[in-house]
Amino acid sequence: MRNVNSTAASTRPVADPDAIRPREVSGLRGHPVVGALSPSRASDFLTCPLLYRFRAIDRLPERPGRAAFRGTLVHEVLDRLYDLPAPTRDEEMAGAMVPQALADLLAAEPDAAFALIEDAQWPDDSAPEVTDEVRDLMIREAQALLKTYFTMEDPTSIDPVSREQLVEVSIGEDLLLRGYVDRMDSAGGKLRVVDYKTGRSPTELWEQSAMFQLRFYALVVHRATGAVPDRLQLLYLGNGEVLTYQPDPEDLERFERKLAALWKAIKRAAETQDWRPRASKKCRWCSHQALCPEFGGTPPPLPDQPSVATSLTVEG
Repeated sequence: MRNVNSTAASTRPVADPDAIRPREVSGLRGHPVVGALSPSRASDFLTCPLLYRFRAIDRLPERPGRAAFRGTLVHEVLDRLYDLPAPTRDEEMAGAMVPQALADLLAAEPDAAFALIEDAQWPDDSAPEVTDEVRDLMIREAQALLKTYFTMEDPTSIDPVSREQLVEVSIGEDLLLRGYVDRMDSAGGKLRVVDYKTGRSPTELWEQSAMFQLRFYALVVHRATGAVPDRLQLLYLGNGEVLTYQPDPEDLERFERKLAALWKAIKRAAETQDWRPRASKKCRWCSHQALCPEFGGTPPPLPDQPSVATSLTVEG
């Protein structure tokens, strides 16, 4: 069990980068160029094939974002919370764990400091210093999200089957589906898949992406275990809402056919090296506008393509 540090936010705890749970690494290899398919990379291709290329093939660096880092911090605290005996999993304990988790994350990933110091030049050879004032603000923001979490679930009554679990399954000859599930619970023989979101519930622009993720995980769990999950839920801690999907075999069959068609399109783009941009309202949040023809930019030359099977999937 990892250390719980209840030091007040104004006192900086001793960082322990080794306390961060390492993500399980897959031993399976996917397509030699485009690797495996994850919910985030599938969403990228559906949004914009050029964005998919930048992230999955070029693997261009992107500046760490404040909202994404805050989400990582809250995920880390909730993971640690479920390390504790059930009766001790209360809001006060979760809030007290935030300073230590923040210190550990910054020690394990120093470049995460760029997410907190948003006016610091990036990229740079060294990460900016994170002041106590900046740390305290992030701690308060994370604690507010955790407060909302406790209005949505009672962690003292939950016994997870798995947490931060790598789930993957091969479909057909070269389609490898891969993702990480925040939590899976089992009660009365029924399986529930839970994913934490630290933003607000999606607007119409993003709702299809959210449902795509739920169907993706339902299909992977179904194909890996033979059982259809009873329900899948996205918990939006930003406003306390829950998006629920209750799958059935017929819907998952339809979704599998959709993924197969999507994968065929991705492979065709890789073979022809045709990664054209697709302009949409989502472009305003893209980190790669300077390289996009839609904004007057020029994409870099494609990297050399590997000659042996190796997964290039980056899970976002």
